[in-house]
Amino acid sequence: MKSPKDYIIFPLDVASGEEAKRYVTMLAGVVGMFKVGLELFIRSGPEIVTFIHSAGPAGVFLDLKLHDIPATVSRAMAGVAALGVRLATVHCGENRRMLEAAVAGGGRVGVLGVTVLTSVSAQDIAAAGFGAELAADLPRLVLRRARMAQQAGCAGVVCSGLEAGAIKAEFGAGFVTVTPGIRPLWAVSGADDQQRVSTPAAAVKGGSDYLVIGRPIRDAKDPRAAARLIAAEIESAL
Repeated sequence: MKSPKDYIIFPLDVASGEEAKRYVTMLAGVVGMFKVGLELFIRSGPEIVTFIHSAGPAGVFLDLKLHDIPATVSRAMAGVAALGVRLATVHCGENRRMLEAAVAGGGRVGVLGVTVLTSVSAQDIAAAGFGAELAADLPRLVLRRARMAQQAGCAGVVCSGLEAGAIKAEFGAGFVTVTPGIRPLWAVSGADDQQRVSTPAAAVKGGSDYLVIGRPIRDAKDPRAAARLIAAEIESAL
């Protein structure tokens, strides 16, 4: 059975492999997964994934957001699968073929389509050339991309907590939703580059399966205590 801590994905968005290992050692027993992003993977490579596996039961979410021609994405995902990670990301992008290639190459890896980054606002979408109907209605764009991911065979999507409920209603409980931009009430700050945020309790109630929570844990005086506090908030929402 999934425990409250298993909802928490801690992003290792730090400057060095050594700092990442310090957080892994510190938090391995109080979070469900560690997110390894592009910056850390470029610095440390597969070795950081191996270290996480050796540190305890927490899994690995490899967040490289692949976006390339289908053949390249398929081969890259085959390499990802060899690392034994649980989840990996690919941008939904412009066509379904790339997503299908990612699924075909990923084997047992849960492939997640990245819908719209939580740092992106409606103004950004309009500036990128999208039609007014999508720029004015980001959840509609997210749902459209989630449908493409579901049809391609992806395990789920990355979306904000504001859209998880609609995705669950449309595609069912088995379609995984991973939600970044999570801020506990005690950690909300005006200086934030995330535009579409949610609290842990609200995100879980809304249908999020996993919550990517970085700053509130990383910047706390006691990161382990902060992770446990967030797990308690999640438990209250279950």
